[in-house]
Amino acid sequence: MIERAVKRNTILLAACMAVNSATLQLVAAVSSLTFVLVTGIEGLLGLGPAIFLTSAALTALAAGRAMDRFGRVPVLAAAFAVGSVGAAVTALGTHDDSSLAVIAGFGLIGAAGGTINLARTAAGDMYPPDRRARGIAYVLFGSVFGAILGPAVFSPIFHGRDVEAAALTLPWLAAGGMMLVGLAVVLFVRPDPKRIAEQIAPPPRPGEQPAPAAPLREILGRPLVVPSLVAGIVSFAVMVAVMNLAGYVVVQHRHHAQDLVFPIIGAHVLGMYALVPVVGTVIDRIGRPPALVGGLSLMAVSNAALITLEGVPGTALLLFGLGLGWNISFVAATAQLADCAAPSERGKLLGFNDLVAGLTGAAFVLIGGYALDTAGVATLALGAAAVALAAPVWLLARARSVGRPAIEPAP
Repeated sequence: MIERAVKRNTILLAACMAVNSATLQLVAAVSSLTFVLVTGIEGLLGLGPAIFLTSAALTALAAGRAMDRFGRVPVLAAAFAVGSVGAAVTALGTHDDSSLAVIAGFGLIGAAGGTINLARTAAGDMYPPDRRARGIAYVLFGSVFGAILGPAVFSPIFHGRDVEAAALTLPWLAAGGMMLVGLAVVLFVRPDPKRIAEQIAPPPRPGEQPAPAAPLREILGRPLVVPSLVAGIVSFAVMVAVMNLAGYVVVQHRHHAQDLVFPIIGAHVLGMYALVPVVGTVIDRIGRPPALVGGLSLMAVSNAALITLEGVPGTALLLFGLGLGWNISFVAATAQLADCAAPSERGKLLGFNDLVAGLTGAAFVLIGGYALDTAGVATLALGAAAVALAAPVWLLARARSVGRPAIEPAP
């Protein structure tokens, strides 16, 4: 009975990730452009996605705590409702040329996205430690269908249109409609994954009471938590910074048509999720250290190569590599964080991870946008590559200093 519920919930949560992925592509492709066209401020082109990322980050910890208290499904459902409202408000802002509405809409969409990303908490709930990376991977795999859905919905809307604020109204309305579909889907997830986690957890010994949830400070002091956080934060922040500025690079610096952004972002999302079932299985078998080093290194190479490949196919290939590198490193880090926490602690720990990762990503987008505007694509690409490469270097140096793996395999 539990196995059937796990399979059904996994499929439904994957469908939710597909909806979120399609909306994420619109954010990545046109949030910078939307902000610049409505506000007229080109020097702060990174501020649009930074608003989205900051809102997602500030929401994540509270959403994680709410998941631990009320369950995963009610919080995810509320997130989809908020995301739909946010997309509608953004559409209103582009139609009325209102900077305030666009900023408010970005904030609401960011809050929704930051919460929906915690669906991986639900995935970690439903699988034992030796299959946890695979379970997380199965749910994230739903985003592959979002990579197909996004270009299928948004590219025709943009085709043949001039790049102006009014042309952005319809796609943002379409994103709001997709968020309502996600709301309907998540309501069918039952029993709540947190309840499944409690059922499959090892029973307490006779006479022993279940340990209460530890405070966050204590969880952060556990041996494997900090290295996992560093890897997860760096991989996410570098990835979202480059992804959210890619649309501006393609249109404004390389002068490709706006509708060609979506195949490029779609290739990136495919890299993020297409191979994730295979990646999850490999991580469960080989452990975390090779995955982290390999994934972050692939991100570094993909970023650096952006200075040499300027065409649409080449850019799509490199964005695919960036997404795949993130996939490898982020799944490994997330699986280890889930291993380090009890069911009543996972939402809080992963929410804290997303809080720091989102704020770091927002800062990277702002810095990267300024670098892109003042110094060009090469500075953005090489800077992102250097940061991505610094993380595995630190992990390996730390492992050598303490005489143990930076992140150990799952039990």
